Amino acid sequence: MTSEQISDPSPSETGGAVPSAATQRARATQLAQALRQELQKAVVGQAAVIDDVLTALLAGGHVLVEGVPGLGKTLLVRALARCFGGEFSRIQFTPDLMPSDVTGHAVYDMQSEQFKLRKGPVFTHLLLADEINRAPAKTQAALLEVMQERQVTLEGRALPVPQPFLVLATQNPIEQEGTYPLPEAELDRFMLKLRMDYPAADEELSLVRQVTRSARADMLDVTPLRTLLQARDVLALQKIASELPVDDQVLDYAVRLARATRSWPGLVMGAGPRASIALVRGGRARALLRGGDFVLPDDIKGCALAVLRHRVRLSPELDIEGLSVDQVLQQLLDQVPAPRL
Repeated sequence: MTSEQISDPSPSETGGAVPSAATQRARATQLAQALRQELQKAVVGQAAVIDDVLTALLAGGHVLVEGVPGLGKTLLVRALARCFGGEFSRIQFTPDLMPSDVTGHAVYDMQSEQFKLRKGPVFTHLLLADEINRAPAKTQAALLEVMQERQVTLEGRALPVPQPFLVLATQNPIEQEGTYPLPEAELDRFMLKLRMDYPAADEELSLVRQVTRSARADMLDVTPLRTLLQARDVLALQKIASELPVDDQVLDYAVRLARATRSWPGLVMGAGPRASIALVRGGRARALLRGGDFVLPDDIKGCALAVLRHRVRLSPELDIEGLSVDQVLQQLLDQVPAPRL
C-alpha cells in the first residue's frame, strides 16, 4: 500500500474519470488500516490505544497519553513518527524548561545588527511532549496557542506551524513529586486522553520474546517500520474523514452525551461544547477507520470515554468511595439512550 493510492489522480490518468467519494473513502480506510497494522508490529498489546491515536490523527486532534513507566508511551509516538514521513520533534519537559525553549525566541545577530527569530521545536508536524506534567504552568501554557490556533506569536508576529500538526503528550499518573498538574484550559485542548494499561499475559510474553531477540537492550526497534504516509496524505485522510455523513440523530446523541455530564450525579464539573465537537470528529474518524460510509452511534460511544474523562471532575464523596471517573462515565454511557438507525 503506497501513499499515492489516496491522492487524487488527474483525469488523464483515469481516462477522464475522477474517483468517487466511496472509492476515496475505501482507499483512505485501507491506508489507515495499513498504518494500524504497522504500528502493532512495534507497540505490542496496546491495540485499543493505537486505534485511539489513529482516531486523533484522522480527526486532527491532540492526544494526552497517561500510564506508568515502561508501557510504551514514547515508543508509540516514535513508531507513528517512523510511519509518517513528516517532521518530528521531541521536547523532554523538565522543571527548568522555559516557554522560549518550546516556542522559540529572538536572537541578536551581530553581523546584521538585527534580531532574528529562532523557531522552537513546536514548528513541526508531530510533536512529542514527553512527561508534560514535569514543567511548571508557564511552560505548559506555551503550548496553549499552538494547540488551538496552529500558530505561535513570536515578537508580535503570528507564525503558522506546518500542517498537519499533532501534539502527543505523555504523563505518569502515579508520581506526584516534582510534577505540576495540567491546567483545565490545557486539558480541554487535548481531544483525547488515553490510559495505557498493562498488556495481557500472552501479549507480554510475545513482547518479552520480541525485545530479548533485539540487539537494542530493553527497547523495541522502530527502524524496520515502513513509511506509509506523507504530510499531504494525512491532510487528505483528515478531509475525507471530515466529510463522512452524520445523521442528525447521531449528532444529537453526541451533544446529549456531553450535556448529560453537566448535571450527572457525582460529577461537579461537566464537559463544555468542545467535547461535543470532539465526539463528532472522533466518531467520523472511527467510522473511516472501520470502513463505514456514515457515522454510527457506536462510533461516538467508542471514543466517548477518551473524549470526556479529562473534561469532567468527580465529586469528593465519590472520590472517597474509590469510584473512578471512567466508572461514572460508563454509567452515563449505559443510561443515555442511543438512537436506533
